[in-house]
Amino acid sequence: MAAEDRVRPVQETPEQAASATAANVVSPRVESLTGLRWWAAFFVFTHHMGNLAPLPIREFLKLGTSGVTFFFVLSGFVLTWSARPGTSAGTFYRRRFARIVPAHVVALIPALFVFYRFDPPENLFWIKPVAMTAIVLSLFLLNGWSNDPDILYGGNPASWTLSIEAFFYAFFPFLYRVTARMKLIGALVLAAAALAIAAAYRLTQYHWAELPTLPPPLLHTVAFLVGVALAIALRSGWTTRLPAWLGYVAIGAGLLVLTYTFRHPGKVPFGTEISLLQKEILTLLYGFLILVVAARDLRGGRSLLRSKPLVALGQWSYSFYLVHATILYGIRELHGSAEAVSWANLTWYAGVGAVSILASWLLYRFVEHPLELKLRGSRSRITT
Repeated sequence: MAAEDRVRPVQETPEQAASATAANVVSPRVESLTGLRWWAAFFVFTHHMGNLAPLPIREFLKLGTSGVTFFFVLSGFVLTWSARPGTSAGTFYRRRFARIVPAHVVALIPALFVFYRFDPPENLFWIKPVAMTAIVLSLFLLNGWSNDPDILYGGNPASWTLSIEAFFYAFFPFLYRVTARMKLIGALVLAAAALAIAAAYRLTQYHWAELPTLPPPLLHTVAFLVGVALAIALRSGWTTRLPAWLGYVAIGAGLLVLTYTFRHPGKVPFGTEISLLQKEILTLLYGFLILVVAARDLRGGRSLLRSKPLVALGQWSYSFYLVHATILYGIRELHGSAEAVSWANLTWYAGVGAVSILASWLLYRFVEHPLELKLRGSRSRITT
């Protein structure tokens, strides 16, 4: 969930970009992805808001959890696209630590007061009894390896995704060595193999209940590998001229189909299989969106995602992700929740969203960004 800082628009062709990468020159950046990050974080926010102020489209917004799938795909894409030959694993790990840990540690502190009590009230389901094991595992980003919800969502509940990102970071230097010379065909094979293996596992587990459930980092690795494959494809000089709006339409249509399928599996051909393969389908759709948006930036197309407000929100999106649930449930404990499903609950969205954005700006301005610069120990550019 680490954020991508502001970048300049580029107008290089993919062929020029590939040549630059091969020559150990900094790859062109795609600023629209920073703005796109905000909408993914906001989608996650809308999902959680259903527990405070549900809207009539609450079934659709349940898929807001898929915003984290977008971030996993994006992480693989940006890490691969921005990687430079010669960067040591130690340097890479130091930069990753600087990127995610300071804000994570600071955001954990208020989360403990919202999500834990020594004697938790029975009517507040999100408050758990103090459990040091879960809190410590969350602090060190190891909680994501458990399928026990009390541990997986321990500490700051948002940290489970950081645990998965930490796993990606751990093996990325080795993955990059393997894929550094890979071209388009290799990228296609990598993405297809990852998706096929994941799909086969989910379908097999459905029909064979004895098959063990893999820990979340392994299950979500497919999204990361698809992002890696997309970056390799563009890096190799391949591109697409498909319009970016097609990516938005594909995502919207896919989310609507999945929502309908979950509610009426018997009315949709292969409804059960579609529901089981939700993450793989969304990985493919989010990957397509990232691809067409990145390709548009690389050919110099216009994009509202590069507007200053959206870039700023994208820069704060990591902090926003870390704090929004803490703020949301803190408000619910103090003021209760909306009594009915209604469009009038949009006022709650505006209020909680505004408070969360303000808090995310403070966390970014005074913790995330300055400490990252200090801990990186260099003036090199900041990536995901």
